Amino acid sequence: MRRFADRHVGAVGLGCTGMSRAESDRNDRRSVALIREAVDLGVTFLDTGDAYGAGHDETLVGRALRGIRDLVVVGTGAGLVADPETGRIRRDGTPAYVRGAVEASLRRLETETVDLYYLHRVDPEVPLAETWGAMAELVAEGKVRHLGLSQVTVAQAEEAHRIHPVAAIRSELSLWTRDPLGTDARRGADGRRNADGQGDGDVRGNVVGWCAAKGAAFVSYAPLGRGNPGVADVVRKVAERHAVTPAQIAIAWTLAQGGHVIPVPGTTRQSHLYEHTRAAGVDLTEDDLAELDAAPPPAGGHR
Repeated sequence: MRRFADRHVGAVGLGCTGMSRAESDRNDRRSVALIREAVDLGVTFLDTGDAYGAGHDETLVGRALRGIRDLVVVGTGAGLVADPETGRIRRDGTPAYVRGAVEASLRRLETETVDLYYLHRVDPEVPLAETWGAMAELVAEGKVRHLGLSQVTVAQAEEAHRIHPVAAIRSELSLWTRDPLGTDARRGADGRRNADGQGDGDVRGNVVGWCAAKGAAFVSYAPLGRGNPGVADVVRKVAERHAVTPAQIAIAWTLAQGGHVIPVPGTTRQSHLYEHTRAAGVDLTEDDLAELDAAPPPAGGHR
């Protein structure tokens, strides 16, 4: 189990983005069944957003949770808008947009309150304090329980946190993408990362450590990475020692970054769902972690 705000959730969540990526590949009946099966398996943290499938993903989650809504923490958000003609994504952090977006999300999710509402991207044209202040008003109105950020720096997280508590930060974290750990993230004798929140020479800083220090969750999307032979070889080697799959090792490594880290791997396949949820039972040793840490990730490339 993992702690999120005032409740516990399953150690491994479910990213629903891929269920709405391309209309030609969608299978809503299968996706609804998969989400409900995930809940049966103890997955109680779902990750979605209003930009995925132009709102379709939220509608799908809403349908799947009919009758079981109270069992699950749903994280969704706003801040990214797709142009209906070109499909190009732009950022919008204006208070008016945020207010309209949450109302639309509530309708699609078929719920009265969003558990976790993210600002999916900071809009460089709108002061963060202005956007975050508008989101804080949604909490006061009871439309949102907790607020989160996505793909931010430690400085941005600090700025927002001074206005209203940041309950979670959502960013890509995997053996292939380790930027949120900062450049000075080291393991102590217990194998855990430090939590100083700083990153020597890294402008983004140790966001994972910042979350630990503030009591916030770190939601790790794409924990299975995007492919890199150097890392993959080490992952396979460790997987063979534990008699588990490479995907389970990758998720277990993400979980090992701290008790506040909640990976949300996405899938549309039942077999992968079972595989991902069982990763929480993989106990990596300090030697395993040291070996995985030493595998060189791809150079650069923060999303």
